[in-house]
Amino acid sequence: MRREGGWIAGTTIVVLVIGLAVAVYDRSSAERAGREAEALRRSEEKFRLLVEGVADHAIFMLDPEGRVANWNLGAIRLIGYGEEIVGTHYAILHTDEDRDAGIPEEVLLEAKREGKSAGEGWRVRKDGSRFWAEATIRVVQNERGEAIGFAKIVRDVTERRLAQEALERTRDALAVSQKMETVGQLTGGVAHDFNNILAVILGSLELAKKRLQPEDPRIHRLLDNAIHGALRGASLTQRMLAFARKQDLKPVVVDVPELVRGMSALLKFNPAIRVETRFPIELAKVKVDANQLELAILNLAVNARDAMTASGGTISIAAREEQAIDGLAEGRYVALSVSDTGSGMDEKTLKHAQEPFFTTKGVGKGTGLGLSMVKGLAEQSGGVLMLKSRIGEGTTAEIWLPASQDDNVPEPHAAEPSRSAPRSNRPVSVLVVDDDLLVLDSIAAMLDDLGHAVVEARSGEEAVQLLRRMPKIDIVVTDYAMPGMNGLQLAETVAAEHPGTPVVLCTGYAELPGSAQPDLPRISKPFDQAALVAAMEEVMRARADARSVLPLRPKRA
Repeated sequence: MRREGGWIAGTTIVVLVIGLAVAVYDRSSAERAGREAEALRRSEEKFRLLVEGVADHAIFMLDPEGRVANWNLGAIRLIGYGEEIVGTHYAILHTDEDRDAGIPEEVLLEAKREGKSAGEGWRVRKDGSRFWAEATIRVVQNERGEAIGFAKIVRDVTERRLAQEALERTRDALAVSQKMETVGQLTGGVAHDFNNILAVILGSLELAKKRLQPEDPRIHRLLDNAIHGALRGASLTQRMLAFARKQDLKPVVVDVPELVRGMSALLKFNPAIRVETRFPIELAKVKVDANQLELAILNLAVNARDAMTASGGTISIAAREEQAIDGLAEGRYVALSVSDTGSGMDEKTLKHAQEPFFTTKGVGKGTGLGLSMVKGLAEQSGGVLMLKSRIGEGTTAEIWLPASQDDNVPEPHAAEPSRSAPRSNRPVSVLVVDDDLLVLDSIAAMLDDLGHAVVEARSGEEAVQLLRRMPKIDIVVTDYAMPGMNGLQLAETVAAEHPGTPVVLCTGYAELPGSAQPDLPRISKPFDQAALVAAMEEVMRARADARSVLPLRPKRA
């Protein structure tokens, strides 16, 4: 019995100890759970006090599944949701594209794995509007390190993004501008040198043809072909100068609708292509070089024609008035557009379309300078060229030109009949100035062929010294671009030291500085003998009265 009684007593003690331990454990667990609940309550209270005072950030508390549990006033202000967002998954703030791609879920997984997830992207307000957001999600853990939710912070950085995009566009535009400026300078320099070469070729061919015996027509035909090739080269350099914005423009007040109507014969293509025009009744005039604008319109129309398929299409030429846009001086502009229903261009082609020598046409079908020339004309005239195009929808090219304050369009007039001035056989003494020996010899040969006395100088400084020693020079024919004293400076020196001595300025650039006298006679290289004679006659006629005009006509071969 003792043994049994002892066993019963021992068992009872063990049971009592285990019960006591369980009670203590339950009490400890309850106390710990209470402490955790109190800590969570205090944490939530701190969160509420902290975040509700933040107005420029949207702050959300999310449960472990990503549903909104709490939010601050900044969230209400920024996103627009009220009590109705409680219990809603935070993915409602993402775009449809993000939700379809599963991005909200990926962000929560990354936050659980890494402790936080941060990034930028488009977010959606309650009213459906979008804003660019800087968003961060941090995991919230309890004392045991278990995730009990997430804290999400969202900031509207739309203005910063727009500023960055504007800065990037400005940088891109500056880079393109600098590249085009460099290419333009290179192109202008090449055109100048090429014009000098063409001047030598054209002048020499012309003199050779004059002195050739007429018995062999094949030689004459070969020389004619060579002269025609030189003239085509001159036309190419003019396009290069137009792109480089170094062409010699003669702006006048132009009525754009009237100019286009006058081009009707030039704008007749094959019967499958219809050309239509649309102009408002009262359209402002523009001040531009009429011949160059006509050539630009023709270039755009030919490009439009070439974009059509064999089935044809429509070319629309229209104009409207606009106010200045970014990059243009304040004021009114006339936007002249040429649109087609052709194949259109993709974004890559459109981006490069205005670059020099860029073409989508086959070999031998285009130089790639057409749009560059139009761009150069627009910018040199104070405007801009804009292109819009989409594959399968055609292309629209717009030339924006400043509206003219003067509405008086010059009346076309017939060429002035040549004066019946008495002719004299007295030769003219001509001082020819050019730093290029080949060009110098070519011009001197042209004048010598006419029977005039020629004095040569290879620099402006040498020409000044010759004039001081030989004051009987009748006329000076000088190059513009020379090292040291250029042709313009030489002309000013001649006017100061030898008043009344006329000067003809020859230039391969076809553009003079703004300080140059607008009435200073000039001739563009390359030129033939007849053009040189005409320029000299004009300048000497301006100096002398009609009775003393000197004959400068070429002698008969």
